[in-house]
Order: sequence, then C-alpha cells, then structure tokens
Amino acid sequence: MSATAIYDVTQALAERLKEALAEANLQNSGDVFVGPLDDPQAQGASLILFLYRISPNPSLRNSEHRVLNSAPPPPVLIYDNSLPLTLHFLITTGTRPVTQQDPLLNVLGFAMRDLNADPDLAGPGVDHEAVRVSLEPVSTDEMSRIWTLFPTANYRTSVAYVATPVWLDPKDPPSGAPRVVDDRLDAGPKLDTVDA
Repeated sequence: MSATAIYDVTQALAERLKEALAEANLQNSGDVFVGPLDDPQAQGASLILFLYRISPNPSLRNSEHRVLNSAPPPPVLIYDNSLPLTLHFLITTGTRPVTQQDPLLNVLGFAMRDLNADPDLAGPGVDHEAVRVSLEPVSTDEMSRIWTLFPTANYRTSVAYVATPVWLDPKDPPSGAPRVVDDRLDAGPKLDTVDA
C-alpha cells in the first residue's frame, strides 16, 4: 500500500459502516462521522469512527510484503522494508435524536453484526489487499482513558476494533536484483582437489 494506506483503510471502514446502516433500514439512520468524538461536525451522526492509536504489527515486523503486480515482469513485487501497522478504532454511538422504535444501540448492533459477518476489507479502496477488522477487548480503564481525550463529550456506548495488516510500502519500488541467500564468509587458502 502507499503512504495513504491509513486514510484509505479508515475510509473503507467508514463505507462498510454506512452500508451496514443502509441495509438495516433504520429510520433516520444518519451518517458515519470520521473524526474526534467532540467535533461539532459530528452532530447528528449515527456512528462516530475515531482512529485513536496506530501501532506496529509485531508478528509481521520483519516479514516481506508481497504485492501482485498488474504489469509483469515481475508478477510479484517484494518489499523487504515495508512497515506493517495495526490501526485501533473506536466506534461509538452518535448524537442523532433517538426515537423509541429506533434506539442508537440498534445502530451499533447492526454495525457490529456486519463487521462480524464479513471482517475483511478488500477491493480498490485498500489497493486490492486484505485488511482484517476484528473486535478488540478493551478494559474499562482503557476506555476511560480514551474518553478523557474529549472532556466536553458525554460518554456514549463504544466498542474498539483493530484493522490489520495495513502496510506502508517504501516510496521506491523494489529492485530486480536477487536477494542474498548465503552470507558465508570463506577465509584461508583455497585448496584445489585433483582426482588422482
């Protein structure tokens, strides 16, 4: 993925949440706002998606990133120094007016059900790579720390999700030179053996 991978994955996740709300046929389902929980533009949103942390993916840290190349040769590009990330999102109920028949918790429930049924983001929005979205257990203390970032916002029911791997590839494409597979150093005189 390019340097825009963080933005691209965030937008793809927001689109998935919008699709879940549209399929639920909720009255006044509103919109999904991407940004801080206390942003004035979030008024009237059904859900708020907030990226609160970015961390390196430890299990992929020293792995190569293989990308299918649409214009061979080579058919696969191999990046040795890509940065694999895990994006941590908070999804919270919005501030739109609540009706008795359509409480905000329904909106959150439909979004969670959709993400559980199809947890992979794929397609052109994420450079045709697979990014897995999964529910992240968050303690009450950690949730409180996140919400203290927004002292003017009242707490609303929230859940945390992670999206991974999100690859940041180097700017320059990989070279076509073969990788070094033998780092043995030989020292001393070289003895030629001759069959007698």
